[in-house]
Amino acid sequence: MDYGTLSLNIDCVLRERGISKNRICKDLDIPRTNFNRYCRNSFQRIDALLLCKLCWYLDVAPGDLLAYKRPEPEQNGQEEA
Repeated sequence: MDYGTLSLNIDCVLRERGISKNRICKDLDIPRTNFNRYCRNSFQRIDALLLCKLCWYLDVAPGDLLAYKRPEPEQNGQEEA
């Protein structure tokens, strides 16, 4: 069953604030390769500590970084009654 997807808006927030990925990785002691996965939304799990670090550093709420997209309704050729 498809429950939808989560995506992170990290790149957008960093661009808006003029913060480089190198700077935030250095300041928060985050491996750049891991951070890039989050920025590309190619992650399987979200590290709660990383989310807390980002919220603290950027002074945002988790909802400012996370977006949820509901799955598309299945179209099987049948009309609903």
